[in-house]
Amino acid sequence: MLTLDFHPTGRHFLQIPGPSPVPDRILRAMSLPTIDHRGPEFAALGLKVLADVKKIFQTQQPVIIYPASGTGAWEAALVNTLSPGDQVLMVETGHFAALWQKLADRLGLKTEVMRHPGAEVWRHGVDAGQIEARLKADTQHAIKAVCVVHNETSTGVTSNIAAVRKAMDAARHPALLLVDTISGLGSADYRHDEWGVDVSISGSQKGLMLPPGISFNAVSAKALEASKRATLPKAFWAWDEIIEMNKSGYWPSTPNTNLLYALSEACDMLLAHGLEAVFARHQRWAVGVRAAVRAWGLQIQCADAAVYSPVLTGVMMPAGIDADAVRKIIYERFDCSLGTGLGKVKGKMFRIGHLGDCNDLTLMAALSGCEMGLKLAGVKLAGSGVQAAMDHFSSHAAVVPERKAA
Repeated sequence: MLTLDFHPTGRHFLQIPGPSPVPDRILRAMSLPTIDHRGPEFAALGLKVLADVKKIFQTQQPVIIYPASGTGAWEAALVNTLSPGDQVLMVETGHFAALWQKLADRLGLKTEVMRHPGAEVWRHGVDAGQIEARLKADTQHAIKAVCVVHNETSTGVTSNIAAVRKAMDAARHPALLLVDTISGLGSADYRHDEWGVDVSISGSQKGLMLPPGISFNAVSAKALEASKRATLPKAFWAWDEIIEMNKSGYWPSTPNTNLLYALSEACDMLLAHGLEAVFARHQRWAVGVRAAVRAWGLQIQCADAAVYSPVLTGVMMPAGIDADAVRKIIYERFDCSLGTGLGKVKGKMFRIGHLGDCNDLTLMAALSGCEMGLKLAGVKLAGSGVQAAMDHFSSHAAVVPERKAA
């Protein structure tokens, strides 16, 4: 008989960089009775989440919510703004940037891939100067969009999106700026309006702390104008009908009602704590985890300290060590899930997520499991990463809501 109950005693440590653990508070919100998605109660819910999610994206512009994964939001961003055969500049900083480019190819777009000029594979962020030079060379403005990933989940690199916009403006190029912030939103500082992004793409299962199943397009006025001329086929993904019905709190198709309850609760949690505090706690966790990796004497996948991700840390294995074998030991012995290396770095590294519903002790437990697993796998460590992380967390107090004595 097939059983799906794989859970031993205690709580599983889900330390992959998404889907991230779902807080009990959000699970309770999801358990509310499903309501009529054409009724007045739903309209109130719809208007609330549409207003709240704008605050998370830091935008005054429309945010379209889809009952889909982030991959759907990738497609929606492209089909609403571009036409068959349009040339698109796509910057490959990791596996997910490469997958987005593959999707664009399948839609009939002409993609040009830009990679970091160095020999190191997927260890750097977007080079804004490289983008500026390419756009200046495009005197006929054949390039219609520049696509970049904000926080590359496969590597632990957070690119400087403001610098990309500055480079595009310096080149005086009219291309649209499309940004994937699927793993960045709600964990790393992201400013759709201030950074001049035309379409921001995100999903529910990372910093928003929801299960997978919701994705987003935040759109600029320029992107909306482009959508009126875009001729790539679209029906379900089309912005115009959704934006029109959203004015009254509804959707043209059936929305995922109970996940919208969850989204409402997640927005309440993030906004009550304050986005600055949320971003600060992620940065603090990231510094502690990186201290552990350095103490082990291992390399961090991101080679540029200026663009270390606050969401996850990629840990490179010494030559001859299979990272997936290490992960398997940690999972089987200590009930801790870590992210696998993807694409070009498969087997060479693993990823520790430090995002969303997390705290110091969660990370200390995960790092303890990593340290024990590394030793069991025969990795020679320079020192104790657990001790280094404890030293960091104990000497750098977290900013937490004040607790009043009973």
